Amino acid sequence: MTLTEPRLFAEKHSIVDTVNAIGRRADHHDWEACRRCFSDTVRVDYSSVSGQPAETLSADELIERWKAFLPTFAATQHLVGSHGVRVEGEYAHCRSQFIATHVAKDSGDLWTLGGTYEHELERTDWGWFVTGMTCHALWQTGTPPA
Repeated sequence: MTLTEPRLFAEKHSIVDTVNAIGRRADHHDWEACRRCFSDTVRVDYSSVSGQPAETLSADELIERWKAFLPTFAATQHLVGSHGVRVEGEYAHCRSQFIATHVAKDSGDLWTLGGTYEHELERTDWGWFVTGMTCHALWQTGTPPA
């Protein structure tokens, strides 16, 4: 399908809004709204941070992991921007830059990561949903959690 310029602009805006909503909703612990950004199954790759291989899991399981991990901090802030979006029919790719700051509960120390995210999305009758997410952490400061 060939998209007209106004339609393509609207599609790209919807994709960027979905990508931005993930971090914003996770930071506010709005787990139900965060879950709505994902397809039922999602491929997740945080290997640049954790050293663990990429995996495919249910979006519900991903959210449960985040629900267990993110509240261990006093606060988190995920800033995502400089989006580059490519739409190919019913699928899209969004590459973004990010800075993610985590504030330790006990000491107030900061652990901050910076890098890029790669999001793969699929269009449905209900909008764009993330089917894959890869974090490419390029730098970090502070002490990551044990």
